[in-house]
Amino acid sequence: MKKIKIESFLEVYPSMDILPKTIFSLMEDACEARDSAYAPYSDFFVGAAILLNNGETITGSNQENASYPSGLCAERTAIYYAGAKFPQAQITAMAISAKAKDKPTTVPIPPCGACRQAIAEYEIKQKSPIPIYFMGEEGEVWKSESLENLLPLLFTSKYL
Repeated sequence: MKKIKIESFLEVYPSMDILPKTIFSLMEDACEARDSAYAPYSDFFVGAAILLNNGETITGSNQENASYPSGLCAERTAIYYAGAKFPQAQITAMAISAKAKDKPTTVPIPPCGACRQAIAEYEIKQKSPIPIYFMGEEGEVWKSESLENLLPLLFTSKYL
């Protein structure tokens, strides 16, 4: 038997205000999308914003449903719309912000497992990493240079 060590490295920004101008604007778009989320069951609101290499910004928010599996996360709402509307464009950055209704979210909230797999598919499709910036409602912003940094053992088509 042997052990394998897997490490991830993230950049930490003390607040949104220190982000590069383009990413600050993208995070503002994510926060705006977050505030329009439909989350009557969880009271957990998430917004995502995607910057494409054609200059377009696509946003999405979580959309819940009483039949829980029928809802969709903000990240997948945005990434699938970007893929449908601009199939040839590449994603150059993604910003995510989340907040709970009745308690402060001051720690960065990363994408869930299903969203990580969806984002991974787009990294593979475009053959380049997608920098992902994520935060709670306020406080630190964490940056991952690639989805593979957040999901190091990717399931890809090479296994099929």
